[in-house]
Amino acid sequence: MNSVIRQEVSFQAAPERVYNILTSSELFSQATGGAPTVIHGEEGGTFSCFGGMILGRNIELVPNKRVVQAWRVANWEEGLYSIVKFELKAQGAETVLLLEHSSFPDGTGEHLASGWHTNYWQPIAKLLA
Repeated sequence: MNSVIRQEVSFQAAPERVYNILTSSELFSQATGGAPTVIHGEEGGTFSCFGGMILGRNIELVPNKRVVQAWRVANWEEGLYSIVKFELKAQGAETVLLLEHSSFPDGTGEHLASGWHTNYWQPIAKLLA
């Protein structure tokens, strides 16, 4: 569990809009094509996305700037969580999102890295278009 996934993606929207998608059940579900989502958008609040395939808890929420989560895939060993950090930075009319995902099980990094693009970045970009 030594690897770290780092990704940078830009969205045609203000940081507030991107933050709201990451912390809102309704908006995240809308972005992901109606996938069942429950996000309690406060520090300490739990979340469940993609019909319970992704689970966790919000560790730190700094509105429009940062989301830090204890994050896990449902089929990982019970009690095993990784750490996901989304940093949002305004850059003109865009938002640059910096992802740092660490402490995930060995052998899952490649799958997780591609999953961020397929399950998060592409759907969010489509919703914001």
